[in-house]
Amino acid sequence: MLTNKMQNALNEQINKELWSSYLYLSMAAYFEDNNLPGFANWMRVQAQEEVSHGMKIFDYVNDRGGRVFLKPIAEVPTEWSDTRTVVEETLNHERVVTESIYDLVNLAVEEKDHATNQMLQWFIQEQVEEEASADDLLQRVEMTEGKGHALLMIDKELAGRQFVDETKE
Repeated sequence: MLTNKMQNALNEQINKELWSSYLYLSMAAYFEDNNLPGFANWMRVQAQEEVSHGMKIFDYVNDRGGRVFLKPIAEVPTEWSDTRTVVEETLNHERVVTESIYDLVNLAVEEKDHATNQMLQWFIQEQVEEEASADDLLQRVEMTEGKGHALLMIDKELAGRQFVDETKE
């Protein structure tokens, strides 16, 4: 059984994961509007991943006899100055999510909730991958120095990314 403190923190994380999905959908819309469908696809996949992360926690709370309480999702940004700024914000956001997961792990340790701590280890590894992926994309975008041809090459590559629900593996 989850303590109220742990249940509340996990509910907050569900909201953060769903907010992240909205953020990435907003970024996808920005890229669609700027005729970069590959970048838009990459962001759509990110959005799907965030929903699956939220649902993993949702299911976990229910499995532990807790209760999920959904709160409104806050508004997300809709405009950015350029591609680099969007990708830079993506990396920064993933770093914030990582810190949020670390806070949950620390709380699980404090609450002596070994099962939640174990479940959260999956998220720690996932965040290593999320940060590395966003950092790689940012480095490649920075290499283009705003040159359209190079950016279009990256865009074409990103169009091939497909969603795989790794929470079910």
